[in-house]
Amino acid sequence: MKLVIFIPCLNEEKTLPPTLKSIPKNIPGIDEIQVLIIDDGSTDKTVEVAKKLGVKEFVYHIKRQGLSAGVKDGLNRALELGADIIVLTDGDNQYKQERIPELIKPIMEGWADTVIADRGIDTIEHFTPTKKALQHLGTGVMNAAASTNVPDATSGFRAYSRAAAMQLSIVARYSFATETTIQASHKQQSIATVPIPTNPKLRDSRQFKSSWQHARRSSITIIRAFIMHRPYAVFLTMAGILLVAGLIPFANFLYDYLTHRSSQVFGPHHLQSLIIGTVFLTGSFISFTLGVIADLIRIDRLLLEDVLEHVKHLRYDKRV
Repeated sequence: MKLVIFIPCLNEEKTLPPTLKSIPKNIPGIDEIQVLIIDDGSTDKTVEVAKKLGVKEFVYHIKRQGLSAGVKDGLNRALELGADIIVLTDGDNQYKQERIPELIKPIMEGWADTVIADRGIDTIEHFTPTKKALQHLGTGVMNAAASTNVPDATSGFRAYSRAAAMQLSIVARYSFATETTIQASHKQQSIATVPIPTNPKLRDSRQFKSSWQHARRSSITIIRAFIMHRPYAVFLTMAGILLVAGLIPFANFLYDYLTHRSSQVFGPHHLQSLIIGTVFLTGSFISFTLGVIADLIRIDRLLLEDVLEHVKHLRYDKRV
């Protein structure tokens, strides 16, 4: 059984050595461990340091493309290298690589497809109270969208079985963790979590300028994924709300007409409310139509994902 550990890097010459040195050299049940570096346009000596420490496999980005692109390329290259299990970790030594055996254990035992390390957000000292609150909020929203119970949705310390990695298609430029978790859930993958605390902070995060920027971009990813995977839940709910709002003025007019409660039942006040009601009813019809169209697009996407997974099998199942 082959394990590929891939590490997206951007100018990590100082933090990469402790990261690589803490990776286990031998794991029971694993025949081969290979490290893969995704160089995201580093301008320092990240690649040279990695080569001196024995890394032989690299994916190079001439220009910085971001973490999501690095994860996407890392998964594809790991599959190409013949990985049976794939581990994603970070180049800043945030995660405890020495605990990779615990991370991959559920996959090796055959009861999980994807494993996510739970950092214990409340125990991370360098997280501000605001950042902790936003992390919990984002995790709660993602769990609602994905119908999961993951305690740390943004954790980047993850393990995938080969079959699980084949099913993942990263589209968003940001928040790969949220997107892939939602995808894994909708692909009926078994998702496990393992509590693994983080190492002391060595540098600031380069992904986002602030927690609010991270929350905003993660929210966009969640909304997009929710619409993509559950369009009827979004558009039919919206259509129902608009339908009720649109029927209220007509119901009020009909009640006045039948009971003769008002002597000016055809007065201007009813005309205005009926116009507003018509607008709401039109919006309800449009929302329902968008729901039908979005569901057809969802079905088309599922078929394309099946084709893409089949193509990946044809491309990557020839072991190197």
